[in-house]
Amino acid sequence: MLKIITRTLVLLIFISLFSCKSNNNKLNPEEYKKSIQEWQQKRLANLKSENGWLNLVGLYWLKDGQNPFGSNEANNIIFPEKAPAFIGTIILYKGNLSVTINNDVDVFINDSLVMEHDILTDYDNNPTQFRMGTLKWIIIKRGERFGIRLRDSESPLIDQITEIPSFPADLNWRLEATFERFDKPQNIAIPNVLGDTNFEECYGVLKFTIDNIEYTLMPTGDGIIEDFFVIFADETSAEETYGAGRFLSVDKPDKDGKTYIDFNKATNPPCAFTEFATCPLPPKENLLKVKILAGEKIGDHIGKH
Repeated sequence: MLKIITRTLVLLIFISLFSCKSNNNKLNPEEYKKSIQEWQQKRLANLKSENGWLNLVGLYWLKDGQNPFGSNEANNIIFPEKAPAFIGTIILYKGNLSVTINNDVDVFINDSLVMEHDILTDYDNNPTQFRMGTLKWIIIKRGERFGIRLRDSESPLIDQITEIPSFPADLNWRLEATFERFDKPQNIAIPNVLGDTNFEECYGVLKFTIDNIEYTLMPTGDGIIEDFFVIFADETSAEETYGAGRFLSVDKPDKDGKTYIDFNKATNPPCAFTEFATCPLPPKENLLKVKILAGEKIGDHIGKH
């Protein structure tokens, strides 16, 4: 009788441990795949949206002083042919920016037709918006650089990209992780494609296992008010996936520090779609010595330029 009870207890403990190993066991594989497909459709729609990455058509760095711009080659900054020959002049002086629009050109600045205006960049809370026909632009600030980021709602790339190549959705790549919070935040160095390095606060480390081997990722975001954001590379980078790494959002952990890293939602950075983006690169702490066979891949028009 004791042996039977003992065996029953062992079996129950085994079943309990197995069933609690991962919340993945509670997910229906087919419903999960459907949810990933819906997420992928929304992801593509966002890329094609007004503020998505597929309508970027130019990135022009400003020099100190006067920067005349338009489609004519006599300008310092040469816009696409569809733009007027001479639009106006952007003045950069000691980090301050202003613009003068030529008399025979209509440019909406913050939805108003004006000839002169001071300029706020994307570094500010409310960057100055320029609009002319199908073209829109703002001024971005990267380190000590200032540049025009130009969009065209008729960019050919919007129609050329009809899907983002991805690995098949697989629940095995939705991994339970533990967030171990630091006593105080640490700064991690995040380089970008321009050669600059920014330092971001990291509040702790995400730990997870693949094939019984432990790996770690250092995210940004405090995990309390905001979700985590991870830039990582792995052994598929520059082969199946984009060479400069991928992005990943991770939900805030629960009170016990538990969360899930869903590599099926690993996304290509903007630079995989356009040469006119200024992407951050993975910090050295996030170079994984394993193949992550999940998430977005490279393909036609993606990661090829």
